[in-house]
Amino acid sequence: MGSLKLRGMTWNHRRAIDPLVNTIPLFQRRRPGVEIEWSARPLSGFEFTSVDSLAAEYDLIVLDHPFMGAVAASGCLAPLDGIAGLSDNAFVGPSLATYRMNGSLWALPIDAACQVAVSRPDLMRSLDATPPRNWSELVELGALAMRKHMHLAIGLAGVHSLMTFFTLMANLGRACSTTQDLPFADRRMAGEALGLMRGLLAFCPPDVLDWNSIRLHDEMVARDDLVFCPAVYCYATYAEADQRRPLRFHDLPGPMGPSGSTIGGTGLAVSAHRPHVDAALDYVRFAAELSTQRAFAGYHGQPALRPVWLDEAVNARFGGCYRDTLATMDACWTRPRYNGYLAFQEKAGELVEAHLRGNIGESMLLDRLERLHAGT
Repeated sequence: MGSLKLRGMTWNHRRAIDPLVNTIPLFQRRRPGVEIEWSARPLSGFEFTSVDSLAAEYDLIVLDHPFMGAVAASGCLAPLDGIAGLSDNAFVGPSLATYRMNGSLWALPIDAACQVAVSRPDLMRSLDATPPRNWSELVELGALAMRKHMHLAIGLAGVHSLMTFFTLMANLGRACSTTQDLPFADRRMAGEALGLMRGLLAFCPPDVLDWNSIRLHDEMVARDDLVFCPAVYCYATYAEADQRRPLRFHDLPGPMGPSGSTIGGTGLAVSAHRPHVDAALDYVRFAAELSTQRAFAGYHGQPALRPVWLDEAVNARFGGCYRDTLATMDACWTRPRYNGYLAFQEKAGELVEAHLRGNIGESMLLDRLERLHAGT
């Protein structure tokens, strides 16, 4: 039997690339004639690069669910509707549902994440503090940390400031609109959410406005003054024992508790424009299996299947991350996915960051977000 090669594109972090590369031999046991070559791109490219352009070059594409509107409109991906046994209950939170659009499933969740809290346990112990359960307790922790010459932390560069705004709005019970036919945000509640973000900055180093989620985790591991972050897309691998100072993850301490976190994660999709669609679909079936996603976890991955999140051995490896954030994951909010949303997300993130830097007033920010959302 002749061989064929599938080309795949993911994003550049050990959480993303290591599970895919290291489990290739497992797939090849059932499809010995299929090679897979994985490439990786920076997180910024993952967040905004057109799926259409990737589908012209790659058979397998790891992407984010906000692309689904553009995908459904373009037909650049092969629908996964023929893959048997995929049920919402098998995955944590709304992971599977986020990849449905216009009656079809366009990607398989292989990585589940949402905004949760993260702490440095050693620094928390030095403060004799416990993880805050809500925003009021977070402010108390921030004041305590400052008295001890420590800080809270968060990553608010560009799109990450928008994600935190989304999370707070949903948590406060006035989620932003996910369709363009309704106003983007309740202005009174938006003012409250922005006020909470500005207040948080008073307890953080000023350079948090330059950090994305990866940088936030790196800084918390490397520095000894960052005690706690209330909202960041979880990277469970930073709780592994090989970190300088392993982190611990917790449910979101939102104003109303853990509900309302903005879901992230990634899905595995198949190009409709490449010559080996059937082989690529076989790989998706492989990735959907419980044994495969358990194997992903063994190589620093962050699986999406609920049984892996409940697995005692997996939780032991990742400091209880999955068990301790499951309530937040199951109460997630899904951001917009309409065709054209990604252009809004990129510009809106820049605007919210500019506001937090003091360069745009609150009223002007909300006016511009409304116009941007409406496409005017």
